[in-house]
Amino acid sequence: MTDSKLDHAMATAILAVDTVWGGDVMDPSGTGRFIADSWCSDEPLPEAYSHPAAAAVRGAGGLSASEPDRSALDAYLTAIDVAGAISELRGGAVAEGGLRGEFLTGLGECLEVMWDLALEALDRGAPVPYERSVRASTAAPPTPSDPRAQRERLGTLLGRAGYPADSDAGLLAAADAWRRERMVPPPTIPALGRAFIAELDAATVAHVLPHLPTELHAVPRSNVEFLAIKDAWFSGSMNYVGRARTPDGRPEYEATYEINASLEISVPEFVQLVSHEVVPGHVTTFAYVQHLYTLGKVGFEGTILTMNSRYSTLAEGIANNAILMAYGVTEIDQLPDEDLQIGTLLALLQDDAKNQASYLTWQEGWAQPDVEAVLRRDFVVSEERAGKLSGPWAKHPILGRMYLPAYRAGTEKVAELRRQRADAEVLPALYGCKGLVDVATVERVL
Repeated sequence: MTDSKLDHAMATAILAVDTVWGGDVMDPSGTGRFIADSWCSDEPLPEAYSHPAAAAVRGAGGLSASEPDRSALDAYLTAIDVAGAISELRGGAVAEGGLRGEFLTGLGECLEVMWDLALEALDRGAPVPYERSVRASTAAPPTPSDPRAQRERLGTLLGRAGYPADSDAGLLAAADAWRRERMVPPPTIPALGRAFIAELDAATVAHVLPHLPTELHAVPRSNVEFLAIKDAWFSGSMNYVGRARTPDGRPEYEATYEINASLEISVPEFVQLVSHEVVPGHVTTFAYVQHLYTLGKVGFEGTILTMNSRYSTLAEGIANNAILMAYGVTEIDQLPDEDLQIGTLLALLQDDAKNQASYLTWQEGWAQPDVEAVLRRDFVVSEERAGKLSGPWAKHPILGRMYLPAYRAGTEKVAELRRQRADAEVLPALYGCKGLVDVATVERVL
C-alpha cells in the first residue's frame, strides 16, 4: 500500500466499508462489486481487503446478503477498525486543506453515513435519517421529482412520430408502442454497441476533445467489452478495471459493460445508454482520471473511485449529459433527430424515476406496489424497470437512500453548468483536469 498515511486511511476506509457490505473491488463483474468502483493503481491492497476475515465476509455477501453471516462480520470488525479509518481519513482531509481536502472531506462524510447504515442494519446504531443520507451523497436535501415538462415534450415528439396520446394512460401506451417497434434484440447488443461506440467516439473527437488538454487526446476513451448477464437486478453495470498494462508498463484503460439480458430498451435509448456508460460517459471519465493519476495530477483517490459519494453524483451527471456533450449541444431538442430526442427523454425520465422511487420509499413510506405504479404511469418506464427500481433498488438501505437520488442531482448540476458556461471551461473541470472535484466542489475550479 502507498506510503502516504492519508492514502492508506482512504483505502482502508473505502475497502472496509465495501467489505462490510459484501463488495469485492477485485471482482471483474458488477454482481460482485459494490461501494468501491475501481482499484486501478499498482499498489498492494490494504489489510482491510487482504485480511483472512475479509474473504469470509465477502464470500457470505456481507450485509447485502438476505441472511448476513454475523459471526463472519464480527470477526472482521474485530480485526479492522472501520470507524477509526474513517476518522483518520476525515482528520487527514482537514489537514490536507484546499480542493483535495474538501473533496476528501465529502468522501469521508459519505463513508461515515455508509458505516452508520451498516450499524443500523446490524441493530447496533440508530436509524440514519433519510435527509442525512441524501445530503451526504448529493450535497442537497431530498426533493420529489417533477416530470411534467419532460412528459409534455415527450408527448409532442411521440405524436409527431405517429404515436398520439391525449391522457396519462395514452402517453404510456404511446411510449410502449414506440419502444416496442424499436426494441434492441438482445443477441445484437455487442455488435450494436460497437457500432454506436464508434459513432459516439467520432462525435466526442469533434465536440469534446478540442476543449481538453492535449495530454488526454491519446487516452483510449472506449476500451470496453460488452457482456450479457441473466437475472440481474440492475439494467447494466460498467466495471472499470484499469489494471492491464502494455509491455512498457502503460495502462490500457480497459473496462467491461455487463447488460441485463432481459432489459427492454429501444435502439434510441440504447444510444443514450452507450453514451452514458462508455463514451464520453463513464468509461471515458474513469480513463481520464486514471491517466491524470499516472501523470501525478490527481491523488490516489482517482484510482479508487467510490459509489454513493459526491463524486459518483457528479459522474452520473457527466454520463447523463454525455449524449449532449458528444454532439456539442446543451438541450435535448438540439439533438440531430427526433427519435434520439425521444430515447434521451425516456432515459432521463427513468433517472428522475430513480429519485422518485427513493423519495416515495424513504421519505413518504410508500409500499413497493404503489411506488411501482407511479414510476410506470408518471415516468413512462418499462414494466421491467418499474419493478426493479421500486423493489431491489429503492428498498436497498444504501442504494435506495444514497445512490438513487444521485442521478437527478448530478444531471441537473452538469446541465446547469453547461448552460451557464462554455464547454472550454466546463469540460476540463468535469473530467478532473483542474483537480478531482465532485458535485459540491466543481464550481470552485470554474
